[in-house]
Parts: sequence; structure tokens; C-alpha cells
Amino acid sequence: MASRKAPKLGGGNVPLDPTAFEARFNMPLVHETVRAELSARRQGTAATKTRGEVSGGGAKPWRQKGTGRARAGSSRSPIWTGGGTAFGPRPRHYTFKVNRKERRAALRSALSLHAERESLAVFDASGFDAPSAKQAAALLTDWGADAPTLVVLTAEEGVAGKSFRNLFRVVAMPVEDVGVADLIGAATLLVSEAALPELAARAHGRARPREEVTA
Repeated sequence: MASRKAPKLGGGNVPLDPTAFEARFNMPLVHETVRAELSARRQGTAATKTRGEVSGGGAKPWRQKGTGRARAGSSRSPIWTGGGTAFGPRPRHYTFKVNRKERRAALRSALSLHAERESLAVFDASGFDAPSAKQAAALLTDWGADAPTLVVLTAEEGVAGKSFRNLFRVVAMPVEDVGVADLIGAATLLVSEAALPELAARAHGRARPREEVTA
């Protein structure tokens, strides 16, 4: 079976790595990885004060007996207005571990899904001499990209990144920061020619593309 190819904007096709772009879609693994990524992005800084942390309330509001009212020891009780909060949120982290092999498999599933749906295209980022949102918008319009669109670039392609960053429902990010949640949340995926092998290398579990050995 012939390997999949992605259209190159401007003409032609680019062959896709079979391992990274022809994997079987594993829904449970993708779901777990997306949950882990979104949970890791939560700040976890929500906090409330308990009755011991709210200022005031040092003196007993009234004597224990003889008033006809319910006994009270502090005006900072959770049942009092201005009192502390019972069982409120405390600073915490929401991260949980997903094994590296599982993350790579989920990444391959997400990339393969875009390749299968033909919602993946490649472009030459060197064509952006200066930041130009007009040029970037025309590129997406000619392709017929559905929103939201994820644009994947290398760290050296900052000019192209600046061209896409202000477009509505378009997100541009470096290839090393792309997660499974970003891929699944995008209707279309636009990858630069330089970033494509690095994206495939991440799916393989390599830090960078393996160089060919010449005799």
C-alpha cells in the first residue's frame, strides 16, 4: 500500500512518514493523554480561608448561657457571615502521569487522524519575508482550511508565526510545544516543511530527525 501524502500549498505533494501518520486511532489512549495535558495546564491556585485564617473572631461573641441564643464561640465560624469557608479549594496540582510510550502512541494517533481525514497540509514558511497577516490569510483561504487551524513551525520560523498569530481561530506554535490536545482540538493542521520531520521524530520518540548515514 502506498504511503500517505499531504498536499503542499502552492503545488505538489509531500510524502508522510508511515509510522507517524498511518497509525491506528486509539481513542482511550488519546482521551487519557488529552486529559493529562489539559490537567497539567491548570494553575491550581484557587484558595479560600478557613476559620483559623480569617482575621478577627478572637473574642467569644456572647456568654455561653443565659442569653436565649445558640452558643457561639467565634464570629468567624463557617455558618457566620464573614466567617471562614468549610471544605473550600486549596492550592493543589492536577497533573497525573502518562507513560512516554503512551504519549507517543497518542501523538501518532492524532497525526494519523489528520492524515486520514485529509485535513493536513504542508507549506513553505520561508516564503514569508516579513510578517504579513494578509499573506497568511490568503494561504489558508486558498487551501480552504476549516477553523480552528493549528499552524506548526520550527523555532527559526518566527516571521511566519507572527503572520498567523493574529488571525481569527488560528493558533501558531513551535513544533516542540505541540500536544495531543492541540492536534485533536484543531479541525485543520498546517505544518511547515521544516517542522514536518521534527513532528514525525517526536512521534518516533527521537529528539530530532535521524540523519542519513552516507557511505
